[in-house]
Amino acid sequence: MDKVIDFQTDPSKYRHWRLAYDGDVAHLFMDVDESGGLFDGYALKLNSYDLGVDIELADIVQRLRFEHPEIKAVVLQSGKERVFCAGANIRMLSAASHAHKVNFCKFTNETRNAFEAAGAESGQHYLCAVKGACAGGGYELALACDYIILADDGSSSVALPEIPLLAVLPGTGGLTRVTDKRKVRRDLADVFCSTEEGVKGKRAKEWRLVDEATPNSKFVETVAARAKEFAARSPRPSDAKGVTLTPLERSFGADGVAYSAVEIEIDRGRRLANVTVRGPTEPAPSSIEQLHADGAQTWTLRAARELDDAILHLRNNEYEIGLLIFRSAGDPALLAAHEKLLLDNRRHWLANEILLLWKRVLKRVDLTSRSLAAFIEPGSCFAGPLAELAFAADRSYMAEGEFEGDNRPVATLTLTEGNFGLYPMSNGLTRLQTRFLGEPAKVDEVRAKIGAPLEAEEAKSLGLVTFAFDDVDWDDETRIFLEERASFSPDAMTGMEANLRFAGPETMETRIFGRLTAWQNWIFQRPNAVGENGALKRYGTGLRGEFDMRRV
Repeated sequence: MDKVIDFQTDPSKYRHWRLAYDGDVAHLFMDVDESGGLFDGYALKLNSYDLGVDIELADIVQRLRFEHPEIKAVVLQSGKERVFCAGANIRMLSAASHAHKVNFCKFTNETRNAFEAAGAESGQHYLCAVKGACAGGGYELALACDYIILADDGSSSVALPEIPLLAVLPGTGGLTRVTDKRKVRRDLADVFCSTEEGVKGKRAKEWRLVDEATPNSKFVETVAARAKEFAARSPRPSDAKGVTLTPLERSFGADGVAYSAVEIEIDRGRRLANVTVRGPTEPAPSSIEQLHADGAQTWTLRAARELDDAILHLRNNEYEIGLLIFRSAGDPALLAAHEKLLLDNRRHWLANEILLLWKRVLKRVDLTSRSLAAFIEPGSCFAGPLAELAFAADRSYMAEGEFEGDNRPVATLTLTEGNFGLYPMSNGLTRLQTRFLGEPAKVDEVRAKIGAPLEAEEAKSLGLVTFAFDDVDWDDETRIFLEERASFSPDAMTGMEANLRFAGPETMETRIFGRLTAWQNWIFQRPNAVGENGALKRYGTGLRGEFDMRRV
């Protein structure tokens, strides 16, 4: 395998972003180092970006929520003259593998979603101050913010030029956010997305592409005023002390990664990875003050960060691993006690942020294009947020009764209050509501079982697991499943899973990821875009792409 992509970073390693703090407002400057590409072969000119730039940005968004509770508004702006951001680097895209392109788009979408969630859920609002050309992925950064201010100076503009220039789609939900979030009129959106040079000033405001167009003479003053307005209505505490997100404990091996609470074991022969999450071994913190003192080492925060990193590692470094098997170990009652501290103190900013982090991590699991299975075995710890892994799985297998020679506790599944609203999917429903979409009364039925350690027979009768097998049948049945799954086409599996996982209502989020999985995945393989004479390959050569003009 080529270079391993590492999603862990910290402020001492940033090459592309700068932060400045002014009371309850943070100023985030995009100042991309041209020579700081994640791979060789391209320069990140004009504030263009690659995955490495976005890994830093995702880290910043996370740290602002945990390390800076006093920050109520974040102003995103360029650190360069005459350009805001030229978007994703075209040389990088043209040279990247198909899998890297798609996973890059998915990660950038998840990072943009984190912008929006920070404002909606945590009161940490993002504003975008645009001076200079703001094109493609640059405008998609702006679209993810709560408010966009454009300099009305005759040269600053916003644009989504991917279709006329590159024969691809705006890869970070641009089309969907233009229509669904900013509610741009369809015909005007058609003109906008077909125009290379973009739209400037008052017209951008009239078309709803930005919220405000301001002359240069008033630009700085206006940006500062709007940031203060957003900060004034934020409920975030002004005097709280943040929690430092210390480096994760990790060790990489040839066939896996070991963290303090998560372990990945890769079986390359069967193209699968076992992802085991170990529950807490210490009692829950005695108070919210103790939780704060424990900081990044408290199990609920540490395990969520480790699981997030594990999923990103598998997505981006292990393309041939097609099946993730979620396992767990530990005491479900102890895990439930840790979660209960958060639930009882959810009005406290730190407890709330940890719960919201689990929500984001579990969404990332849902959106991972791999088959997901949960094996609920003796000694398992599927309770609360870890029970969500079982509900996120495409199938779940539960061990029934005692297994000969195994002295661990009988397998159980334990529901908590958290399973009934705190960790919704992208469709806005809980995983249990999605599971029982055709039988909504079942949600109330299983809710009555909160706190009870459900053994296999009862869990299956309630519809909480797919299959339950005793020790006589367990090995054969799970082996057959693993062999069958490995024999199927990965493309067909990706399509099937994406269709089946998100039953129920559509949201902007499900449309963004659904369209990414289907349309961009397809377009990124078409010769009109990536063939030798395709637009993406010819960009910058002075030659236009040659297209097969047949509609498909």
